Amino acid sequence: MPESTETSIRATTADGDRSSGVGRAPAPSEAAQLGAMGKAFSILEVIASAKQPMTMAELVRACGLTKPTAHRITTLLVEMGFLDREPLKRGLIEGPRLISLALTTLAAAAPRSRRHAILRAVSEKTGETCNFGILAGSEVIYLDRVEAKWPLGLRFEAGSRVPAHCTAIGKLLLALLPAPERAAAIVSMPLTRYTSRSLTDPAKLSESLERINRTRIGIDDQEFIDGVVCVSVPVFTKSGQVVGGIAVSAPEARVSLQEALSFVPTMHEAAKRLSATFATSTGRDAS
Repeated sequence: MPESTETSIRATTADGDRSSGVGRAPAPSEAAQLGAMGKAFSILEVIASAKQPMTMAELVRACGLTKPTAHRITTLLVEMGFLDREPLKRGLIEGPRLISLALTTLAAAAPRSRRHAILRAVSEKTGETCNFGILAGSEVIYLDRVEAKWPLGLRFEAGSRVPAHCTAIGKLLLALLPAPERAAAIVSMPLTRYTSRSLTDPAKLSESLERINRTRIGIDDQEFIDGVVCVSVPVFTKSGQVVGGIAVSAPEARVSLQEALSFVPTMHEAAKRLSATFATSTGRDAS
């Protein structure tokens, strides 16, 4: 059996949107030709594409592998941190190492992408820092960021994580969740106080998110860092799914919150351009 053969790996999009299926299952003859590495990648691809945790039986059918082979490889991938076991549904999901690898890849590729050029254009037009982030549990992960060309600025790298409950992107993406999910998120996340303006009361945070849900503009009025204001707008796929958010942040000494809100039309235009770079109806990334 050859140790390595070429196998088709479908790339998942940066917004985490997944296809309705779990990938094309290799035919038995194809599965037999895959070496150990090819089988491992096949398993990772299928699990990363699935909308919910996968049982071993589902994985065996999707990958065209025997149960002992699938069990042996998934056990190794779990031990390495590339896969994890979801305790409630007793299925397999992405592990922390696979997620970290995906984020690192996105962060490294961002400066070369069309998306980075769009953020750079916003930063140059507003004169302030512009970033793009996604919601991950109780945090926002910056997938890309363009710093303002000012001595006074915030130094966060792509891949940085910030709390969701007190940042513009985080509050925006929480607000756009379906109401039951939003309520569950508020209850489960740590509402840490970072400044005197941080919303640490669940009821007050819920009220703030309701307002943001209506306006679709996220606001951080010195809630995460004293003296820093931030506004954000959502980025949607063509199908209407929320991908993430664009934000512009600035020191309040240089830009007031009201002045920052004047950037919103520019940000909306950038959000439309970013949307075009994400998954189309075929599930392929356009960038």
